[in-house]
Amino acid sequence: MFAASLRLLPAGEVASGERGMDVAGAVTVTVGLMIAVYAIVNGNDQGWTSSQTLGLLAVAVVLIALFLAIEMRSRAPLMPLGMFRLRNVATANIVGVLWAAALFAWFFLSALYMQLVLGYSPLEVGLAFLPANLIMAAFSVALSAKLVTRFGIKLPLSTGLGVAAVGLLLFARAPVEGNYVVDVLPAMILLGCGGGVAFNPLLLAAMSDVEPQDAGLASGVVNTAFMMGGALGLAVLTSLAASRTDSLAAGGDGPLAALTGGYHIAFVVGAAFAAAAAVMSAVRFRAGAHADTHRGERAQGMEAAAEAGA
Repeated sequence: MFAASLRLLPAGEVASGERGMDVAGAVTVTVGLMIAVYAIVNGNDQGWTSSQTLGLLAVAVVLIALFLAIEMRSRAPLMPLGMFRLRNVATANIVGVLWAAALFAWFFLSALYMQLVLGYSPLEVGLAFLPANLIMAAFSVALSAKLVTRFGIKLPLSTGLGVAAVGLLLFARAPVEGNYVVDVLPAMILLGCGGGVAFNPLLLAAMSDVEPQDAGLASGVVNTAFMMGGALGLAVLTSLAASRTDSLAAGGDGPLAALTGGYHIAFVVGAAFAAAAAVMSAVRFRAGAHADTHRGERAQGMEAAAEAGA
């Protein structure tokens, strides 16, 4: 891939004033998120009001605040805060955080459900995800760009996220004695379809409010928010699932029933995240200053690149 990039990607000149790495920003946000995730994941064991949990969360808040202060002063910020004044960029980042929280929870918790409750081997779990991954890849390559070209950004994005939310709700009803064809595959198909349709419009939405030369920066900011939302969302939902499992076990439920009940509540909350992202996409996005001019060109370029790669 590196060799192909050197050969195929066009060379570009970067002005000397634009060079530099935001090392301080990268360190503070990474350490802050790591501490926050650690505190959340261990909150059930240590107690949410324990000195360890509260102390670690306080340190994480201070580091995130320091990160924001660094970004306001840095000449080459990791996450340019000025971009969040643009409505579509800000909305795309919020939608990305919510969607990532739901998506990461789906991958992680559904794998645990299949392995720990249904008794699948690691290989069987991987094969169980194959339909969703193939559908997601096919929709991202072949369908998403066509939908954006025909309908714009809002409808494919909100519809895709809504379909994914339904898929998560289907996982929230998967029983202890679940069957793959009945209880897993339909949810996998819906999540593959929804995710495949939604990914490209989310990036295009962020780029629709910026100048063409800033499109890569806007896309990078959304990807950063996506990863941050996924890490924190997964920590929150797994802690919620563990707490619910402990509560059900203390109430007399068997181990598998308690585990399944914990996963159910996490899937319901994940579905709520995806549904909130769908509603926000439908309500908040608007035609950006550069969307009408570049939307079709970008979508067609994505489609042409995908066809060339195929």
